[in-house]
Amino acid sequence: MSQMREKEAIDAYFKLVQAKGADNATLKKRILFLEKLSEHLADRNVTGQDYREAVEALMETVPPEDWHPSLTTAREYFPFWMHDIKAIAAHNRFPGFDIPPNQWRPAPATLKSLTASLETEKFETSETWPIKAYTQALRHEGAELPLVETRVKLAKMMLLRLRGVPERNHKLYRIAVDLTLPLFSNKASRRLFLVVVREFYHFWIGNPDAASKVLQDGSGNILL
Repeated sequence: MSQMREKEAIDAYFKLVQAKGADNATLKKRILFLEKLSEHLADRNVTGQDYREAVEALMETVPPEDWHPSLTTAREYFPFWMHDIKAIAAHNRFPGFDIPPNQWRPAPATLKSLTASLETEKFETSETWPIKAYTQALRHEGAELPLVETRVKLAKMMLLRLRGVPERNHKLYRIAVDLTLPLFSNKASRRLFLVVVREFYHFWIGNPDAASKVLQDGSGNILL
């Protein structure tokens, strides 16, 4: 991708985010992130896979507390980089950018502390029913016991991260996911966590079609 097209994409994104009401501090932080991302995108093909790989490489250098705003920026900027006119127009029509800072964040934790908590924590009824439904859906799809146990363990870990969430919606769920990802130093485990939490979201939110979502996507795409 040419430097000129890259600059035009960043400028277009900058103008839209500014029009959405972002303050100077937010604008500066996002532009700095995109400038670093541009370095990782240099000489890459304009494809979704190349973009994802560049984002994943850059995220390894991002402090854990900045993963959510950084990934938010990467997701929003993608159609500008791809020059997807329809997607850009949709951003203009609908309020979808996460500009106002959301005060809720999951409590600080490590992967070790979360794993240890799974052995001692007692889950409330509101937490156990989506776990049971998720387990049943996996078994119904023919998943073997080791696979079920691994995925349920990750789903329970997600429940621990969601403790204290003020309401159930996709924005708060995504914050919890994005800020849990850097706890996984192993990339394969990180991608499996992404697969699981995207399946489990439908059970957590009470989607009546949740069972149809299991074992459908194994990509673990960090940008979805």
